[in-house]
Amino acid sequence: MTTLLEVSGVSVSFDGFRAINNLSFQIGPAELRAIIGPNGAGKTTFMDIITGKTRPDEGRVIWGDLSRSLLSMSEAQIAQAGVGRKFQKPTVFEDQSVEENLLMALSNPRGPLAVLFYKPAKADLARVAELADEIGLRAQLFRKAGELSHGQKQWLEIGMLLAQDPKLLLVDEPAAGMTPEEREHTTQLLVEAAKTRAVVVVEHDMEFIRRLGCRVTVLHEGSVLAEGSLDHVTSNQDVIDVYLGR
Repeated sequence: MTTLLEVSGVSVSFDGFRAINNLSFQIGPAELRAIIGPNGAGKTTFMDIITGKTRPDEGRVIWGDLSRSLLSMSEAQIAQAGVGRKFQKPTVFEDQSVEENLLMALSNPRGPLAVLFYKPAKADLARVAELADEIGLRAQLFRKAGELSHGQKQWLEIGMLLAQDPKLLLVDEPAAGMTPEEREHTTQLLVEAAKTRAVVVVEHDMEFIRRLGCRVTVLHEGSVLAEGSLDHVTSNQDVIDVYLGR
C-alpha cells in the first residue's frame, strides 16, 4: 500500500508528561480513518505534530510520494504541502456570504495586492458553486455565514478546506452539537471527501464513527492501543478497560 503520511517512533513530553509515546501511524492517499481514545490519550497533540504546531522530541513524520519530512517544515509550508485541519469550533468569516468565504479559501496565489484587486474568474465561481453543492449549501450561497446553523457553519468550514484541495484533511469532532440530520449529511460529506484524499476524523461519538464505516485507531497514553474495524477494536479487552468501560 502506498503511504501518504507515516509517523514513526514519535514522542513528545510537556513538563515531564509524555503526551505522545513512541507513536507510529500510517494513512494511505485516499483513506478515511477515525481516531478515538479517552481524554488525554494524545489525539490533539497528534494533530498538532502533523500540522507543525508542536515539535516532537524524537521520531519521524514522513509526507507524500517524495517522502519529505514534515518536521523540517513550518506550519505554513505544511499547509501548502496539502495538510488541512478543521478545529472543533468553526472559524468562518461571519460577515461575508457563503460564496465569499469559499472564494477567499480557493488556493489561488494571493499576495496582499492580489487580494486587494481580486476579481473572481468564471472558473473560480464555477468551482465555488461545485463546492457549495458538495457541502450542501448551494441554496445558502448568498447568505451571510453568521446566519447559518452550527452544522452549516461546520460544512462551510469543511468546504473552505476542500477549496484548498488538501491531500490530507484532519477533522476534530465534527459531529459535536449537530442535529441528527446534520450528522447524517456530515457523514456523507466526509465519506465523499475521502474518495479523493485522506481524511482523519477525531471523534468521541461511537454512533457517528459506526456510520463512517472506516478503519479505527485507538490511542491511549500517546500510543496506538488497537487498530481495525470499529467492531474489532470495541471487542478488544484493553480498549474496553481503558476507554469503553469508563
